[in-house]
Amino acid sequence: MTGQVTAEIPVEADSRPRHVAIIMDGNNRWAKAHRLKGVAGHKAGVDAVKAVVETCARQGVEVLTLFAFSSENWRRPKDEVSALMRLFLIALEREVRKLHRNNIRLRIIGDRSAFNPTLQEHMERAETLTRDNTAMTLVIAANYGGHWDITEATRQVAQKVRAGELETSDITDDLIQQHLSIGDLPMPDLLIRTAGEQRISNFLLWHLAYTEFYFSEVFWPDFKADQMQKALEAYAGRKRRFGQTDDQIAARATKQ
Repeated sequence: MTGQVTAEIPVEADSRPRHVAIIMDGNNRWAKAHRLKGVAGHKAGVDAVKAVVETCARQGVEVLTLFAFSSENWRRPKDEVSALMRLFLIALEREVRKLHRNNIRLRIIGDRSAFNPTLQEHMERAETLTRDNTAMTLVIAANYGGHWDITEATRQVAQKVRAGELETSDITDDLIQQHLSIGDLPMPDLLIRTAGEQRISNFLLWHLAYTEFYFSEVFWPDFKADQMQKALEAYAGRKRRFGQTDDQIAARATKQ
């Protein structure tokens, strides 16, 4: 990562996103459309993950965050949740060394306490193996929720105030962000959601203040390199104002 990360809203951005976040939606509907069981959709979605990771790395994206399992997904049928946990474990066992060979760092965010000890151990091993890699950071949000993230950050700050390490006057946007799961990474420039839904589903609530949204009708298992490239091209055509007028943006471009 280059440059210091703060909670301050920027005044400009490059045409290439530094940080892309994706809500991978539509696995079950893809499976139904192909007359398959739901778990088949999740398995097919793994291939889409590989394609998107490769495309983002090739295009110079610094951070890719994937919403793999929300804190609300525990409400799904038990057999589906069990299948997802097995798939997650298999993916960690098979794919992490490929990430490492390609100099990609893996980070996993979310409340791990709900996962079984074996899965937690594999998460820690994967992060340890790849922690010094620099080509791109792949963030997997598992048992993650934006409310949880902000609550945990607030609790940590409150504990420091109680311990006398901070004064209430020390609490700023930057301080809160430093205690969030990915507070040290650039804010997402682009949020993609697949399968036609248009909501953020408790994902990265703090971080999406000025993020550009891109909604695709394509189910996640079919969201491969060409679809990812299409999303990046759409982002490049956006005019990010950050509260400014078109005249202000034009004047700044003239000076450059």
